[in-house]
Amino acid sequence: MSEYIKETNSRAETFAFAKELAEKAEPNQVYCLNGDLGVGKTVFAQGFGAGLGITEPMASPTFTILHEYHEGRLPLYHFDVYRVGDVDELEETGFYEFISSGGVALIEWATLIEEVIPEDAIQITIEKCVEKGFDYRKITVKQKA
Repeated sequence: MSEYIKETNSRAETFAFAKELAEKAEPNQVYCLNGDLGVGKTVFAQGFGAGLGITEPMASPTFTILHEYHEGRLPLYHFDVYRVGDVDELEETGFYEFISSGGVALIEWATLIEEVIPEDAIQITIEKCVEKGFDYRKITVKQKA
């Protein structure tokens, strides 16, 4: 497994890193985005969308579970599974079809549904460290080699 750590010190740096990551995204890749409330998952998702060429505003799909974006170089299926009580609920969203439909899936709170996440998913964890500054973020990206 390969691991990469990126430290950012502003929302703009977090956005830019996510954008850079998405510019390398390939069809059918699944990105799992984890971290506590308020660490910047939405900023990361917005940067990721920008890296795919999405220009429309992106918000967290907390209450709808899924937002779809088709204007970029690859479709983006942005999931927020925080409110999913049981993995069986994912069937109703088309989750299994979306993660293998030629687009890219970005799944916030993926640890809550880890039993249905593909083994080759790219795991991204965002952490804060207040001692290093209010806007400091440690972003760890793990991928099976």
